[in-house]
Amino acid sequence: MKYQVAIIGGGPAGYTAAETAGKAGLSVVLFEKQSLGGVCLNEGCIPTKTLLYSAKTYDGARHAAKYAVSVPEVSFDLPKIIARKQKVVRKLVLGVKGKLTAQGVTMVNGEATVIDKNHVKCGEEVYECDNLLLCAGSETFIPPIPGVDSVPYWTHRQALDNKELPASLVVIGGGVIGMEFASFFNSLGVQVTVIEMLDEILGGMDKELSALLRAEYAKRGIKFMLQTKVTSLANAEAEGGQPQVQVHYENAEGAGFVTAERLLMSVGRRPVTKGFGLENLNLEKTERGNIRVDGQMQTSLPGVYACGDLTGFSLLAHTAVREAEVAIHHIIGKEDTMSYRAIPGVVYTNPEIAGVGETEESLQKKGIAYRAVKLPMAYSGRFVAENEGVNGVCKLLLAEDDTLLGAHVLGNPASEIITLAGMAIELKLTAGEWKKIVFPHPTVCEIFKEAL
Repeated sequence: MKYQVAIIGGGPAGYTAAETAGKAGLSVVLFEKQSLGGVCLNEGCIPTKTLLYSAKTYDGARHAAKYAVSVPEVSFDLPKIIARKQKVVRKLVLGVKGKLTAQGVTMVNGEATVIDKNHVKCGEEVYECDNLLLCAGSETFIPPIPGVDSVPYWTHRQALDNKELPASLVVIGGGVIGMEFASFFNSLGVQVTVIEMLDEILGGMDKELSALLRAEYAKRGIKFMLQTKVTSLANAEAEGGQPQVQVHYENAEGAGFVTAERLLMSVGRRPVTKGFGLENLNLEKTERGNIRVDGQMQTSLPGVYACGDLTGFSLLAHTAVREAEVAIHHIIGKEDTMSYRAIPGVVYTNPEIAGVGETEESLQKKGIAYRAVKLPMAYSGRFVAENEGVNGVCKLLLAEDDTLLGAHVLGNPASEIITLAGMAIELKLTAGEWKKIVFPHPTVCEIFKEAL
């Protein structure tokens, strides 16, 4: 029962580390207490995008007349949408399992506990390892709002599996998860209210583009309550046989409440630090209480690595994947260092919004001089051809020497083109150097070249 690498957590960080180590010829054991693929694959990134694509297809059919296409009757089947989501998840989980099996990874389904840096217990078995990777992921944070224990509410997990459409929905939290679910339910005709404590939705994204996205969804009927604090929750009298939840709040206009059939909690996630023996390692922490790691993802204890949400750098699957690669590369002696210079952030609403690198707000906070270049997405011929009557914006942030510092896009398909900007930022390209790259025509990504 001795392995060169033991990994706790089978999410993007864990399964990437396992596959990379297996490919390098190392003996690997991977522990996962729930489903292989972690939150991202089973109840996060993949299932939400599957639902959102169904909603986007429905939107497209409803507005097909803009493209001279007649669709007489448009409808959707929510149970079938949910069933398709489950089918997609099953297929991808099996794909991950197949890849790990091919690399000789030992997969153990169970709750693992770290005894020390070289020993992990799962069930009655004790596994010995030379290197230990902690990839425990994150969990939904439920704020201690008065009354929260007495009312029914959804987290993303329940929202993903719900087969009956509520008439109304209150979303507490206007971050990425909140906005994606608000977009999905709005497309299907639900009356949606989003309550956010900050002065704008999507904190961390470019504030100007976030405001434009909010304005677009406000036109579609979503009610936004910004700079609003939820003070308590209570059950309300049933309306039409359906129980209601009453959300009490305070803002600059005073106190009030909003009532809805369903309540979705999406105020954020936090790293999982309990339940797997982390305390037995006595690792050094950062000022914010996260596990301190170096550029190779190694903790203060040699041979122990932390990757993914547990580090607190970025609770994103693609960050976790890269961190896992860096950690395994260090174990096998391959030179590599983790860089957070160009981590893309994407919100899969319709339209999508994506950003990479610095924002205007982060540059102003750091006191870094920059210039912003903004261009309507209509400067891309492909965008105009595929987005009838829809506006969008591309914003590039350039340093005094014209090096690209940040890029932000509102408009489809922002998620697919943002990597081009991310590569330019990671490689520290100037506007002139980036412009020398030949972009295919007509493509939406040409907007970057137009803006330079």
